[in-house]
Amino acid sequence: MDFFSLVSAMSADTYQNLVEAVATKRWADGTLLSDQQHAHSMQLVMAYQAKILRSDEPFTIGTDGQMVVKSKAEMKLQLDAAPVLPKAVPQTASVSDDQAAVTIARFAHDDL
Repeated sequence: MDFFSLVSAMSADTYQNLVEAVATKRWADGTLLSDQQHAHSMQLVMAYQAKILRSDEPFTIGTDGQMVVKSKAEMKLQLDAAPVLPKAVPQTASVSDDQAAVTIARFAHDDL
């Protein structure tokens, strides 16, 4: 199997495991990656980003094989265009127990 067939056959779970391994330099079981394993895993991650994900997020590999770099202004525009999620407002309620009071945090969103 050639390199690009391997990348095409890779599952999303395998990709996520490789991303974690490259970031931590450890396999999921805690075993350290050798320098060669780290280099090969990084190549697989970059190829998967370029060929499968086709992401335009900063610090990923684009379809042209180059790292996606955005200016501060481009990133600000992208963030400004993102949908706004409702704010979480912490509320606390106390629940009594025979032994002691237990405080539970509750969150509700603002009705805008």
